[in-house]
Amino acid sequence: MDAGRERWQQRYADAEAKGRVRDADFTTLSGVEVEPVYGPRPGENVEGFERIGWPGEFPFTRGLHATGYRGKNWTIRQFAGFGNAEQTNERYKMILARGGGGLSVAFDMPTLMGRDSDDSRALGEVGHCGVAIDSAADMDVLFRDIPLEQVTTSMTISGPAVPIFVMYLVAAERQGADPSKLNGTLQTDIFKEYIAQKEWLFEPEPHLRLIGDLMEHCAHNIPAYKPLSVSGYHIREAGATAAQELAFTLADGFGYVELGLSRGLDIEKFAPGLSFFFDAHVDFFEEIAKFRAARRIWARWLRDVYGAKTDKAQSLRFHTQTAGVSLTAQQPDNNITRTAVEALAAVLGGTNSLHTNALDEVLALPSEKAAQIALRTQQVIMEETGVSNVADPLGGSWYVEALTDKIEAEAERIFDRIKDMAKAAVPSGNHPIGEMTSGILRGIEDGWFTGETADSAFAYQQALEKGDKKMVGVNVHTESISEDLEILRVSHEVEREQNRVLGKRRAERDQAEVDRALAEMVRVARGDGNLIEPMLAAARAEATLGEICNVLREEWGVYTEPARF
Repeated sequence: MDAGRERWQQRYADAEAKGRVRDADFTTLSGVEVEPVYGPRPGENVEGFERIGWPGEFPFTRGLHATGYRGKNWTIRQFAGFGNAEQTNERYKMILARGGGGLSVAFDMPTLMGRDSDDSRALGEVGHCGVAIDSAADMDVLFRDIPLEQVTTSMTISGPAVPIFVMYLVAAERQGADPSKLNGTLQTDIFKEYIAQKEWLFEPEPHLRLIGDLMEHCAHNIPAYKPLSVSGYHIREAGATAAQELAFTLADGFGYVELGLSRGLDIEKFAPGLSFFFDAHVDFFEEIAKFRAARRIWARWLRDVYGAKTDKAQSLRFHTQTAGVSLTAQQPDNNITRTAVEALAAVLGGTNSLHTNALDEVLALPSEKAAQIALRTQQVIMEETGVSNVADPLGGSWYVEALTDKIEAEAERIFDRIKDMAKAAVPSGNHPIGEMTSGILRGIEDGWFTGETADSAFAYQQALEKGDKKMVGVNVHTESISEDLEILRVSHEVEREQNRVLGKRRAERDQAEVDRALAEMVRVARGDGNLIEPMLAAARAEATLGEICNVLREEWGVYTEPARF
């Protein structure tokens, strides 16, 4: 322990010498100076302390950096998108002007399903749960006057993630940006779609091929960009427990590690490009323990199972969003409090970036006022509470450490179950991509993940209806003087205008060039070449999202989930 303290002290001193510690007031409200980190006293023996450790070193239970948030605060990354690209561009400028540190794009349902706005299946959905993006021209408008070289951009989309990404690249090119300098995160996580969210296009194997192509392209051309954000958020929102969210998500992450290795990529280079996206639910200490366990499990598996040798490759970086499923339509002002508690848990758990939900999101997309309250919630935590002065301030707490151990142990039991499914799927042990990947694919095929999640959701709902679990304004303290909220409503005129503009763009583009680009995509899809470059050519020609996805649907087919009872 004393040697670990000395290593931490040296790393912290090095960070100070390099100007990587913020010039800020690190005292309490009463003026008491606080240390950057706290731990056992010199010479004190704490059994099992190697599982807790010091910030900035394996197993990273206490965080990735010796400085904690003294070095850099978490990124305030507010998720936003509604209507058309022009309306969302205005909201992004508001977020950035009021202190947001990065953007996170919410797409509407047709876009999430790889459909154009004038597709008959898009009727009534355009712009309603996010922004409508039909082609690279929409991306130009979405990021107008926002220099993409200077702003990290997250895009929450998985099924058609790759064509949306190439449209983002084209928009950056048209700005004059150097694509190699772009930084941000693309969700891309198709496993969680089959497990929880259900927004897929193809069978799992073609999706994994596209993801592998993207990983290769980013590794070679856009080193700072993170092509995968492995998402537990949607798994938790579907009803999973904290341990299930953690285990299913990390297992998916292991699958993508195996995919990268199967492509011949260097784990030291591609593993740092994997990031994670977790839910921050309302059980305060359980969530903190979940985040700490996540870092520890990931570091151990990357080192011991997959052979990663550097701290950077063993480090789990994650974005957090407060729990949408915890918000209530009853007494919606209570959602401000819930969100603040959840955001504080994420910060105390060491999140790298954070989105706070708005109080009215249970009813509609956030109004401008509600979006500002959500943003200010993070800023109050960051600027007023002092929680960023000390790295892992709850480290060493008997309760938090016991919860961290318990969640880790439960996650390991789930990993063992996934390995059992892998053995059933591939008895020879000659897994095409890797053991965890085979287990995940078998679990998807058998409906195991969805069944486990459904059982957990049902158990919680029963507890809520019996009154064993409390929800203020729903089954306890239901008296209220709340007034009706003014909510954001997206006009149907948005859909009409989006379709008018889309038709105009189709009429003005070089159709022969579009046809050539789409035909080249199909040719590459029939072989084993990388699809990113031909897809880029299609996006540059203003091929639409639906057109790109449809030629691949025709080639690969679509996925239909088997009926289960």
